[in-house]
Amino acid sequence: MGNPPPPSSSDPAAPSTALPTPRALLASAATWSRSLLSAARRSPVATLAGAFFLLALIMYGEDVRTIAELSIDDYLYPDAELYNVSGLPPLQLPPPTCDLHRGRWVFDNTSLPAYREKECTFLTKQVTCLKNGRPDDLWQYWKWQPSNCSLPTFDARRFMEAMRGKRLLFVGDSLNRNQWESLVCLVQPVLSKGRKKIVKRGSLTVFHAKEYRATLEFYWAPFLVESNSDNPKIHSIDHRIIRPERIEGHAKYWKDADYLIFNTYIWWMNTADMKVRRPDSRYWSEHDEVPRIEAYGRVFKTWSAWLEENVDPAKTSVFFMTISPLHISPDKWGNPNGIRCVKETLPYLNYTEPLDLNHDMRMFDLVAKVAGSMKRVPVTLIDITKMSDYRKDAHTSLYSIRQGKLLTPKQKADPEKFADCIHWCLPGVPDVWNQILYTRILSKSSAALPPPALPPL
Repeated sequence: MGNPPPPSSSDPAAPSTALPTPRALLASAATWSRSLLSAARRSPVATLAGAFFLLALIMYGEDVRTIAELSIDDYLYPDAELYNVSGLPPLQLPPPTCDLHRGRWVFDNTSLPAYREKECTFLTKQVTCLKNGRPDDLWQYWKWQPSNCSLPTFDARRFMEAMRGKRLLFVGDSLNRNQWESLVCLVQPVLSKGRKKIVKRGSLTVFHAKEYRATLEFYWAPFLVESNSDNPKIHSIDHRIIRPERIEGHAKYWKDADYLIFNTYIWWMNTADMKVRRPDSRYWSEHDEVPRIEAYGRVFKTWSAWLEENVDPAKTSVFFMTISPLHISPDKWGNPNGIRCVKETLPYLNYTEPLDLNHDMRMFDLVAKVAGSMKRVPVTLIDITKMSDYRKDAHTSLYSIRQGKLLTPKQKADPEKFADCIHWCLPGVPDVWNQILYTRILSKSSAALPPPALPPL
């Protein structure tokens, strides 16, 4: 994660030379560049080498700049001081027998939201509903209360201590990115200004918490395996085709993560059958169509085999997020005149009648079965489905983007086509998903201390 901080000048073992300033480092770079140009004038080979260097700098300038910044930071600045977790009140974790996924939503405008939209500069336009013109804000003030226990409040400092020197990686589709953005916003208030940065490179987006030498990352792989939709910017493809037995092109970026959080569902729901590229084919056009659940099973056979062969369970914890619902059938919640999730401002609060949103529960059950049958690498299922089913009010709806741009008045006038009832406003529901993830991670972490012993009667 980088070099250790330099010894203090008061340390007798420290060298007497002062640390170079950023200006001095830039001056050295300028001197080196002038030397390169001078050599180029004398040698055609040097000219060619210089041209390649400049081309690489243009193509990968952001990456080069980021590597330089992170390296200089590691050299010039100390890590965050160890947070005295032991000095905090013991973290009251729910008992392992408590089902965190069964409960109800409770209005709370005192402790929520966990952060303010305008204060988290890392949010993308897709999820900043207030900034995008949403007139109400009640969706932010609902907390999840499990039926038989309590969910601990997300403590960013305690969480970052658990993340110190570690790598947490979300893998999946835009809903996992939604959750990743939420987590970044939950932790960023405790990180020093100038010591946090997002770097994007291909399918991988990395949030650097520099003083903790930790990263919170998102990797775009909407089907987990390789597909023709793997470009993170250009994936609006009419005919989605997967390669169920090919995962290494993605998975090579997942190795050595300390926490892996997967999801895949919504991209499977366009058609009942999936297009599957033939194993030995040369082109995407060479494919067959198979039932959705069959293709899903093949993908999870490949995924689970990769985990068993490549993940060290002593180092890496693996989680899987279940189905995140889309709310497009208002008659299901008693609003037959409604249009998708538009103008919904309250959760569905009738807990006595099940809310059936037509999920393909075969896929839910398949993942649960695969997770339960893992032999070497445990997979923790985080069931967000039923709790999120109630939240018809919390989607981005008409206050989001389409192809990178905010909806126009003309598009807003056609909510049946343009309302986004898949993704979630932030702050919002994904914060609760992360609260459960936080609880599960700290249950495995030394940062979670046992509750104090009760005095004898």
